[in-house]
Amino acid sequence: MKHITLGSTALEVSRIGLGCMGMSAFYSGAGQDDAGAIKTIHRAVDLGVTFFDTAEIYGPYTNESLLGEAFSGRRDKVVIATKFGTILHRGDGSRGLDGSAENIRLSVEGSLSRLKTEYIDLYYQHRMDPDTPVEETVGALAQLIAEGKIRGYGLSEAAPDTIRRAHAVYPVTALQTEYSLWSRDVEAEILPVVRELGIGFVPYSPLGRGFLTGTIRSLDQLEDSDFRKSNPRFQGDNLEANIRIVEQVDAVAAELGAKPGQVALAWLLAQGEDIAPIPGTKRIPYLEENVAADALVLSAAQLAALDAVAAPVGDRYADMSPLNR
Repeated sequence: MKHITLGSTALEVSRIGLGCMGMSAFYSGAGQDDAGAIKTIHRAVDLGVTFFDTAEIYGPYTNESLLGEAFSGRRDKVVIATKFGTILHRGDGSRGLDGSAENIRLSVEGSLSRLKTEYIDLYYQHRMDPDTPVEETVGALAQLIAEGKIRGYGLSEAAPDTIRRAHAVYPVTALQTEYSLWSRDVEAEILPVVRELGIGFVPYSPLGRGFLTGTIRSLDQLEDSDFRKSNPRFQGDNLEANIRIVEQVDAVAAELGAKPGQVALAWLLAQGEDIAPIPGTKRIPYLEENVAADALVLSAAQLAALDAVAAPVGDRYADMSPLNR
């Protein structure tokens, strides 16, 4: 497994990480097999994956606890990224945006305890709080870095101006935003900004929430609690229209004797040596497929064919207001 350094920092990660959300929250089967999830995490470490992504909202809290158990005796082999800012710790613990210094302090102490670690490698603000200036948030994060509680901080789904303002206070280690053949919005402004500033880029949902694997053809395959059942891109006529994207990925996969998901990841990796996607899975066979994508090389013609894939029909979320701000 290749490794990269995120942006201009010293934080080295495997070029393909593991998104752990679906083990505990939001997707079909979440929270139903913690023992299997831990085996998948251990297998990832064995395969050279060092970069693991979670958040306090995943569960909430249960995904961080799962990783804390999984990394017992393995902490020195992994880079842990988690997120704060979408739970109101100053209030009743309900969902909501809070980037205040007080909320950050409450959040990080809880995450450290659940993860059973003395420090967090990468601590993201999960969504921007419109009521707290990002400069205040970053000031609090810089204090946590000085105390050794976190090694670096990141932003998720932040707008270009917000990224610049944050970086001016204290250098941003990484930006995490959705990016894949399914979602290419970041190419217009976000990627140029992070590359200009020397910030690492971590694409989440690099397999289009599983859609680019070619395994989802009907909502009947998903549990009623699955987040994707309310996602606009999976709804009605949108789903039927978006299947054409998978068919084009399938065609390239057939040429290579590879899986569609591997092709989707290989395309993403070809977009730059500074990108570290975090595909998620609960199962070892899919993990092994994803890791193998690191060695898959697409020809110029295949890259061009994938570049020409039309944008999907439907927004990324039913509510887009918390994004890009």
